[in-house]
Amino acid sequence: MKVFLAILLTAILTNNYILSKFLGICPFLGVSKKLNTAVGMSLAVIFVMVLSTAVTYPLNTFLDNHGLGYLQTIVFILVIAALVQLVEIVLRKYIPALYKSLGIYLPLITTNCAVLGVTILNIDSGYTFAESMVNSFGSGVGFLVAMVMFAGVRSRMESCDIPKFLQGLPITLVAASLVSLSFLGFTGLVENMFA
Repeated sequence: MKVFLAILLTAILTNNYILSKFLGICPFLGVSKKLNTAVGMSLAVIFVMVLSTAVTYPLNTFLDNHGLGYLQTIVFILVIAALVQLVEIVLRKYIPALYKSLGIYLPLITTNCAVLGVTILNIDSGYTFAESMVNSFGSGVGFLVAMVMFAGVRSRMESCDIPKFLQGLPITLVAASLVSLSFLGFTGLVENMFA
């Protein structure tokens, strides 16, 4: 149980895919303007990350057992694309407002390198199936935490008087770097907690 908790906290806080591995930057910068959109996108990413790990882990075992390991990336992308289509269909039918607000970013989950990165890095890290599922869930929650924090920062920036030369992307990148720096403080905490 201690191992699962360590994997979960590490994935959320110190190995955050957005803030430390810089994977998933496109939705991080594009969908974080409004809190409800950021949360909706993050929940969709959590769902796709966990489900794609549940499907790709046994598929990878099959590929390795048959000497087809070189097909790993292609197969993983196809699985992720199919799962994103499933999420898109469900959102369009049951939550049309969220579907509309996510816009182009929903199909972009297919090419979200954080989702692909989680599935590949779970295997490269030598995690068992259960550990991979915990890491995927933790990575998705870390994605959610980063998105919610950054959406909060961006909403506060809207009411600030920002110099003309920093408006738009420059101040967004500065704010993103400060949010990223805030997570560095957790590195020693998580390492010492499970030492």
